Amino acid sequence: MSVELTYLAYTIALFFVVVFLQAGTGIQNNGGLAMANNRDNLKPPTVIQARMKRLVDNYRENLWFFAPLILIAAISGISNQWTVLGAQVFFFSRLGHAIWYAFGWPIVRPLFWFAGIVACVLIFLALFGVLA
Repeated sequence: MSVELTYLAYTIALFFVVVFLQAGTGIQNNGGLAMANNRDNLKPPTVIQARMKRLVDNYRENLWFFAPLILIAAISGISNQWTVLGAQVFFFSRLGHAIWYAFGWPIVRPLFWFAGIVACVLIFLALFGVLA
């Protein structure tokens, strides 16, 4: 498996962790039985539960940029220093973003988000030979 696909797998594994953390906050707030049912009458979300929901949504939105680029690179046989760097930066930026977002720490979180966007741009430019 290529380095880029390995980092895609790491990114998906991290996404699982983030989703499970979000589920845990729902169970903590509403109980397991309520979360296993139809969820029509849940309590209002706690601050951390709402934050984890936003984190999952943000992660999913950014994954839609990253995953197709990595898969296109793999199918096209494109792998160079820029695609590898982009994959690495994306993964570590999402890791940092998830930690900062989960703990509610201010200021730095958008920088992690921006680094992930830059990583996707690097991969995109490498796909079209602008970065070779």
